[in-house]
Formats: sequence, C-alpha cells, structure tokens
Amino acid sequence: MQAPIRQTSGLAIFSLIAGVLGWTLLPFLGSLAAIVSGHMARGQIRREPDRLDGDGLAIAGLVLGWASVVIAILSVIVFVVFFGGLAVVLAFLSQQH
Repeated sequence: MQAPIRQTSGLAIFSLIAGVLGWTLLPFLGSLAAIVSGHMARGQIRREPDRLDGDGLAIAGLVLGWASVVIAILSVIVFVVFFGGLAVVLAFLSQQH
C-alpha cells in the first residue's frame, strides 16, 4: 500500500515569502504577515499531519518575521538612547556656561 501524498501547506509557503519580503520590500507588513501565517500554517499542519507538509517552511517564515521585528525594536531603542543621551549631554554642557 502506498503512503498518502502530502501537499505543502500554502500558508507555510506564504509565510516564507512574507518573511523574505519583510527583510526586503515590505519591512513591517511582510514580517507581520510572516508571523501570523507561520503560526496558522503550523497549526494547520499539526491538525492534518497525514495530508499537509511544510513545517520547515513555516518555521523559516516565523524566524525571518520575528528576527525582523526584534531588530526593528532594538534599532528604535538604540536610536532613542543615543539621541536621548545626546540631549542630556548638550543640556549639561549648556548649563556649564
């Protein structure tokens, strides 16, 4: 008897594509779409493991999406700390005179 043919989840493929787009053309929207569709794809694959494949694609999309979000948040923090520190230094120097 042949094993059933498993199809690759369309959501998993979309998650990977959106994750790549999150790093290139659509920084915020692509990452958000990759995260949402990646979680949806993994749930779909878990519910129907004999019919669907593509968990690795969904995980790759999730990693790309979350990595982009984390880097964006860290960039904002660095930006605020840098310019906030610069403002504090300039205020301190202006009080010295």
